[in-house]
Amino acid sequence: MIPRELEPLANHLWQSTLFAVVAGLLTLALRRNRAQIRYCLWLAASMKFLIPFSLLLMVGSYFGRHYAPAVAPSLVPAAVEQITQPFMASAPLVTMPSRLGAARALPALLCGIWAIGFVILVSSWWRRWRRIRSELLTANAVTLRTGVPVVSSSAFREPGVFGVWRPVLLLPEGIAGDLTTQQLEAILAHELCHIRRRDNLAMAMHTAVEALFWFHPLVWWLGARLLEERERACDEDVLRAGNEPEAYAEGILRICELYLSANVPYVAGVTGANLRKRIEQIMSQQIVQKLDGYRKLLLAAVGVLALALPVVVGMMHAPVVRAQAANQGQTNPATLKFDVASVKPNKSNEPPYSNFPLGPGDVYVRNGGYFSATNLPLVTYIVFAYKIMGNMAQYLIPQLPDWTKTEKFDIQARAEGDPGKDQMRMMMRSLLADRFKMAVHYENRELPVFAFVLVKSGKTGPQLQPHPAEAPCPTEPASTSTPAILNGTPQFCNGIYPLPPSMPGRLHFGARNVTVGFIADTFSAGANLGRPMVDQTGLTGKFDFSLEWALDVRGTNIPAGTDSQPDPTAPTFEEALRDQLGIKLQSTKASVSVLVIDHVERPSEN
Repeated sequence: MIPRELEPLANHLWQSTLFAVVAGLLTLALRRNRAQIRYCLWLAASMKFLIPFSLLLMVGSYFGRHYAPAVAPSLVPAAVEQITQPFMASAPLVTMPSRLGAARALPALLCGIWAIGFVILVSSWWRRWRRIRSELLTANAVTLRTGVPVVSSSAFREPGVFGVWRPVLLLPEGIAGDLTTQQLEAILAHELCHIRRRDNLAMAMHTAVEALFWFHPLVWWLGARLLEERERACDEDVLRAGNEPEAYAEGILRICELYLSANVPYVAGVTGANLRKRIEQIMSQQIVQKLDGYRKLLLAAVGVLALALPVVVGMMHAPVVRAQAANQGQTNPATLKFDVASVKPNKSNEPPYSNFPLGPGDVYVRNGGYFSATNLPLVTYIVFAYKIMGNMAQYLIPQLPDWTKTEKFDIQARAEGDPGKDQMRMMMRSLLADRFKMAVHYENRELPVFAFVLVKSGKTGPQLQPHPAEAPCPTEPASTSTPAILNGTPQFCNGIYPLPPSMPGRLHFGARNVTVGFIADTFSAGANLGRPMVDQTGLTGKFDFSLEWALDVRGTNIPAGTDSQPDPTAPTFEEALRDQLGIKLQSTKASVSVLVIDHVERPSEN
């Protein structure tokens, strides 16, 4: 399994590899056409390593953002958060750190190996570049009507071009006396072709690709293809300019005989690539076919597809930005902010407190937009802001820096009007981005989960019943004195509440008008099974339910005041789920949306 830190690189590598394969197939289809076309295809494949498709996806995501109506304020009562909050406090103590340390060791080791290879390659190329540069300083200027500076030295192994922005033509000393006039003119035409095409710039860019991705064999193979098609393209230009094939070929062979050249980095020479094959092609004067309409259309279609497909995918997967309710007078969640906010570190030992149901506390009642919380860790505010349910917190905590494990903060804030809880969450997101410089995104990851599946197809248990359409219920209390439980059952919809157990040592929860997915999310942490739970029952609609099981002695799902001794006659959570709701837990893997922390800092001063 690829470590999470290396997933973006792995995606980029296989995408670039696939792009190069497509480019290779196109070069086969165009093998009888100009070498310049094939050269451009190989160069595009090389440049793809420097341009991740994720950048185009981001562009598409930006232009594809759209706004949706505000979600109705949902009531997630304190009891729901009560069975998840203790898990967040104990998460750093579970066995994840050892696994996390092992998982982080591999990316660090691979990064170290990559850095060693990178430094070796760059140092080697730098030394050779410096050597050529020093030889250039001692060379003698030559007067030729070429339009570029020309120098000559006995240190130069063959005619070549050095430099990217201010190219210089290099000639071995005495070459004019070793070649005939026709041979020299053809050789100079070849080198001037390199200058017109800016081949040294393309070579420098591919050198950067080789340095960054030296571990990938494909980039070295691409380099060989680039060299071959580059020289072939210049050969075609030389012959097209009217130079005699025999004189040109004899000139190349004469240079090889006299100077025993070798391919020199940063110098576009005349003897590169497969010399025997080049001479045969020069002498045969093969007719180069022009691109017909079919091939032009093929190239255009592939080019448009390569650029447009990631942008379209990004637009299709653009985040749906939800607007605030109309009575708030705002349409962009980026503007959902507290009017006044204060963030201060807390170094006291006083107990945590919040007037808002971040964890244990009363059912949320609209309170005029006032938010007050003291002595709470950053993770608690993040879990509230992004509505992280159940065991999903275990994937959040290891991403945070060490200071978030020990430092705690007080947040006092106020918003105009009387916003609902979902709007308060959005305001907390804006506060975290503004004061903690927090940046996040969501990723779908394949994770071990427990899936909710029906014991009997199409049949639910006796305690899981569809919510009657004729039985409406309020979604939030009218006042702070409104009880959440009335006559032993939940009074409000859209929430899960602790009910009086039938016997001591048991846990009893019930709800009205909730989805099975909401039940799975809620009990992910409360059941202490260590994995997220996902709904795969196929049940649609909303249900009323009641579930009672033995108290978990590990304590992460014990409501305040509950007898801490479990009832030995009570069913386990899995048994209760099966017999009372008709649902069984199935161990599997599933794609789960995980909040990823890209950046976070200590809060700025007020």
